[in-house]
Parts: sequence; C-alpha cells; structure tokens
Amino acid sequence: MKLFLKIFSVTVITILIISSCRKNNFITDSNAKLKFSKDTVFFDTVFTGIGSAVRHLKVFNPHDLPINLSEIKIAKGIESNYRINVNGIPANELHDIEIGAKDSIYIFVDVNIDPSDDEIIEHDQIMFYTNGNVQAVDLIAYGQDIHLINDSVIDTQIWTNDKPYVVYNSMALNENESLTIEQGVHIYFHRNSRMIILGTLTINGTYEDPVIFEGDRLNGHSSIFFENDSLDNYDDVPGQWEGIWLTKLSKDNYINFAEIKNAVTGIQVDSTQNSNPQLSIHNSKIEHHSYAGIFTQMSKTLATNCLIDDCGHYNIALTRGGNYEFYHCTIGNYWHGARTTSAIYINNYFQHPDGSLYVYDLNQAYFGNCIIWGNTDTEIDTDGYTDQGIQFNYLFENSIVKIDPESDINTNDENHFLNVILNNDPIFADHYEFDFMLNEQSPAINAGNIDITNSYLELLNFDLNNISRTTDISPDIGCYEY
Repeated sequence: MKLFLKIFSVTVITILIISSCRKNNFITDSNAKLKFSKDTVFFDTVFTGIGSAVRHLKVFNPHDLPINLSEIKIAKGIESNYRINVNGIPANELHDIEIGAKDSIYIFVDVNIDPSDDEIIEHDQIMFYTNGNVQAVDLIAYGQDIHLINDSVIDTQIWTNDKPYVVYNSMALNENESLTIEQGVHIYFHRNSRMIILGTLTINGTYEDPVIFEGDRLNGHSSIFFENDSLDNYDDVPGQWEGIWLTKLSKDNYINFAEIKNAVTGIQVDSTQNSNPQLSIHNSKIEHHSYAGIFTQMSKTLATNCLIDDCGHYNIALTRGGNYEFYHCTIGNYWHGARTTSAIYINNYFQHPDGSLYVYDLNQAYFGNCIIWGNTDTEIDTDGYTDQGIQFNYLFENSIVKIDPESDINTNDENHFLNVILNNDPIFADHYEFDFMLNEQSPAINAGNIDITNSYLELLNFDLNNISRTTDISPDIGCYEY
C-alpha cells in the first residue's frame, strides 16, 4: 500500500508539473494576435426560412508558442441566426480553445434567415478573445423571401414572378388540374425533389424573361482543401434534383423559353393516349443532367429551337416507340466524365427483368435541320424491332450527325438518313463553356433546308436568340442562327 501511495503521489506531482509547464508555455503577450483565412464569411443568396450551405473559416496561430483562446462566440449569442462549429464542436460560445504553435483550427458556419424579419441583410460577427485582445470576423448573408412548396399536392395555380419558388421534398400537380408558370419565374429544387405533373403544365417564358428550373445550391463551393471558398456556383453541376416528370396522366403540356438544368433527368415524358403532343417544347435549354435531358416512353413530343447538352448518358432517349419531331435543335454532348452512350438513343421495346419482351410502334422519330454532335465516335444509337409489321420509323434529314463509319449504322439508307452532313464538325463557339452558338467557320451556316423551317414557320421563324432565320440565303442548321 505504501508503495502504491508513493507511485500515485509521484504521478500526480508529475502531471501537475507538466500541466504547469504547459500553461507557462502558452504565449501571454497581449500583442500576440490570431490570423484568419478571411475577414468576412459571406453568404450570397440565402432563402428565408431555409438554412444555407456551410462555409468555413481557418484560424491561424502564427507564433512559436501555443496560444489559448479564452473565448470564441457569436456576437449576438442565442439571438443570432448564425451557427458555428469549432473543430467538430457545435456551439455558439466556447472557452479555452488551444491552438498549437504554427497550427490552426477550422470553424464552420451556416445561417438561417428569419422570414419574419424585414432586414434582408443578416449581419453578425465571430468574436475571438485572447490575452486581452478582441478580434472579430464578419458574417454577412443576403436573404431572399420565397414561396416554399414543401411535399405538396396542388390544384390549379398560376405562378407569377413576384418572388422565387423553392420546392422541398417534391411537389405534384393533381390530375385534370393546371399549373401555369409565367415569364421570369425562378424555381429552385432541393436535393432529391422533383416536379410531378398529372394534369397540364404550361410555361410561358419569353426571350427576355425565361422560366428557370435549377437546384437550390446557390453559394460557391466551400472546402477545407482550399484556402478560400470558390466563387464558382453550381450552375453546371448535374444531379442536384430529380427533374420534371410528365406522367401518363398528364396532357397538353406546353413549354416556351425555359431553362431546365442540373437535374438527374431534365424532363421525363411517359406514355400518352392523346392525339395532341404530350409535350410541346420550344426555345428552351435543357442542360447539365446526370442521366438524360429528355427521356420519353411511348410518348408524343414536338420540340423546336431547343438546346440539349451536357448529359451523363443521353441528351435524348426515345424509348418504347412513340411519335417525335425535333426541328432546329442542337444536341451537343461533351460530358466531362466517362460516357459510352450516344447523345441520341431510339428504341421501340421494353425488356422486363424476367425476360419478357414488349414491343411497340415507333411511328416517327424525326430530326430536321438539327445538329447531333459530341465527344464520342457515334452520337446516334438506334435499337429497334421490325418483326410482324412493328413500326420503327426514324429519319435524320438535313442534319449534321456524328457516326463512326465503322459502325453498323447504314447512313446511306435514305429512309433514315436524308441529305445529312456526316462527321463534319459543326464548330461551336466554345463548347468547353457550353456555348453552342456557331463559329464563323461552321458548316452549319446557311446549310439548313428552308422547307423544313417552313413546316412550322410560326415556331421556327426566329432562332433561340430571337434572330430571324429568313433574312439571308438559307437558315442555319441547329437552334442558333449565326
């Protein structure tokens, strides 16, 4: 027992001495200050009532001795709309935080703006107290009031451009009801959310004020691997939300001047029994989707003056037959990842996992005055059955198409390829920046067939940039007139 007490006493004394030494090793100079990776943590646009993305701040001890922060806190305390996390500890006030010599800590910050506040700018500070010093880093967020659509099933409505709409946990439009979205409306979707249409969707955008659908991540990237938060936003990041789903119960959907981006599938169009197109889409951009831009099943679709680009698998997938018309569309795919699929895929069947095969008529898949191009050898894949009178009718007319000469596709078959420009690079202005307008040397200039343009002149007289197609020798191929 005496031996144990002696060992215990020596151990305690040793710990006290080490502890005392450590305390004495802290820098105590009142002039010793911290350094910060930024003097302001800035949040661009935060929707009121909805939390922001997380930003970060790095706090440095530039000195040769450890330093003790007697207190770190949010200036407004429990009244603040900001929250901080210091090295994994969530709290708006912490004490006795040690930073080793030449070392640093991370502070993570987010904000939730109160929708009842009149003040659109939310300002606060993180305060640092060290050896009698007080230092501060500003926190600034710009808020915006919204219409919040949260896990909602809606009846007939008109959405106007008074403030943005944010969809959480998806939304659905009831059968036989209508949703009309007027020009300039901006709709943001949270992760895993989608717009489900069982009735009729009408989008009345204009060239000056398109209707925009995109994910709700507006702040730039924030990562501890970079000294500063990136100013880049998420404009071209795919897969942020699920997309627009026009179910088989929907009908007469009309889209004009819309920008639909950053989803898994931009627009999914299911089977229809209606004689009218289930989807008529014009003057629209469908960009940056992780699976497909337009995905259809046994549907009827009319598209004019559309840009469909940057998709992980297919720009356009027309499956299980149907009836489709595409005029003056640019289908460009320079997907940055590994892509083995073609920009356009067409089939007229469905193979069930149990092996059962279901075959349907493809009455028409027509592409006139279109550009189909990308960074794979072949950007068109046709996969159909024609046994027992089943229809598999597709035609690319007067279009620029990219098809490997070694592929099985017979581009000399005029039932499927008529007056096409084969494997001649359309020369876009800058596809790296997703600018699919035409370079001055593009073979698409004045190469369009005016008869194709005249087939829907009221829709095709002007291009996607609202420039007339009928004032020079011939229209240009694709959605843009040079």
